[in-house]
Amino acid sequence: MQFAEIEKAVAAIARGEMVIVVDDEDRENEGDLILAAEFATPERLGFLVKHSSGVICVPLPGERLDELGLPLMVLDNTESQRTAFTISVDSRHGTSTGISAADRSATIMALIDPATGRDDLARPGHVFPLRYREGGVLKRAGHTEAAVDLARAAGLYPAGVLCEVVKDDGEMARLPELEAFAEEHGLLMISIADLIRHRRQNEKLVRRVAEARIPTQYGEFTCYAYESVLNKDMHLALVMGAVQGEDDVLVRVHSECLTGDVFGSLRCDCGWQKDAAMKRIAEEGLGVVVYLTGHEGRGIGLAHKLRAYTLQEGGRDTVDANLD
Repeated sequence: MQFAEIEKAVAAIARGEMVIVVDDEDRENEGDLILAAEFATPERLGFLVKHSSGVICVPLPGERLDELGLPLMVLDNTESQRTAFTISVDSRHGTSTGISAADRSATIMALIDPATGRDDLARPGHVFPLRYREGGVLKRAGHTEAAVDLARAAGLYPAGVLCEVVKDDGEMARLPELEAFAEEHGLLMISIADLIRHRRQNEKLVRRVAEARIPTQYGEFTCYAYESVLNKDMHLALVMGAVQGEDDVLVRVHSECLTGDVFGSLRCDCGWQKDAAMKRIAEEGLGVVVYLTGHEGRGIGLAHKLRAYTLQEGGRDTVDANLD
């Protein structure tokens, strides 16, 4: 069984259906049943409880959790994936013990109801809210983020319900068992890796914030500044000529290197490559240099790069020095 297309999974979520979401083998290597929170009926909750560990979690945006006064369960999170559990809750209205499918459905509906306030929730309870990391699966490749991303993509309230699928013997279901389970119950199955790719391919992840003409030793470029919507990193595009609509435009994608680009360090050829690219573009009269920040020292940062230089002087190669 192949993973379903993300568009089909989003459509299923929009219809109130569940999907199975699988993470990477080197992470938890598990599949979660996920549905949008606003479709968490007692019947659907009963299905989730029957085929899961019974722990029902509700990923929610941090803003909503703050409104409800639901802090993280612990400040020092030592759980393997740093899953952001908050204090568990029950709704104080329309519930009895809080554990039944109907009670947990009522609690989930209360969590997403804008009329619900802090005093409407009992603590602790039988539903476990999870704090979604802004940026979703592009910032953290977890089921928490996948659930909210799917609900949001479906045009629904940005909250989900999830639980881990288990086998009849209580052990976690892995991919072969998940495939059989999906086929038996007519469910779509997707991977978080595919959801990440889908978001990267279909969402605008930078926004233009400034532009200016910059005369250089190679000629005049127009510099456009773009801000990442995920981490506020600033990236530049230095453009020469009218590139729109042109074929075979020269493009250099250059990672930030302060020591090489600015100070002419001979420990790398970054500065030389940048200058050679700008010179070649000037000769053509048409081209773009994309300058990516946040990549100093292959992403380890300036200070760590300088420490790596010291290790290299002691005989370490570049890769090992960077890792150390």
